[in-house]
Amino acid sequence: MPADRFVERLQEQVGHEFAASQQYIAAAVYYDALTLPRLAAFFYAQAVEERNHAMMMVRYLLDAGTAATIPGVRDPVSTFADVVEPVTVALEQERRVSDQIAGLTRTAREEGDFQSEQFMQWFLKEQTEEVATMSDLLHVVERCRDNVMLAEEYLVREHPATVPEDTTAPPAAGGAI
Repeated sequence: MPADRFVERLQEQVGHEFAASQQYIAAAVYYDALTLPRLAAFFYAQAVEERNHAMMMVRYLLDAGTAATIPGVRDPVSTFADVVEPVTVALEQERRVSDQIAGLTRTAREEGDFQSEQFMQWFLKEQTEEVATMSDLLHVVERCRDNVMLAEEYLVREHPATVPEDTTAPPAAGGAI
């Protein structure tokens, strides 16, 4: 059974992951409206990924015999000044989530909850990748602000539409979609 303090924080994190998913949908819709299909697809895919992170956490709680509650989320930022701002918002969000994941891991360790600490290891690795990906994309979009089609080309080249499944990822409640 996971430590009560860890469960409470993980329940909150489920909400943060769903909020991140919503924020990515808002960015995707913005780019979709500008007929930037690669940026839109990238952010739609990120939204699904964040949703699946929440569902992995839900599955962990259910498997551990703990009630899983789904908290509400705040409204995402949905209006942007330019093509750079959605990526800036995304990078800030990923940095915030990284801090939250580190905090969850710290809580599990402080509580002597070794199973929960082990569960969080995958998320630590994932957040390193997420921050790096968003940092790179921000640099590209900033350089391509006046010719955003170059950012579209970057995504075609560096982020193919299909990526191999991460077999080390925790299972998601309902299966990963």
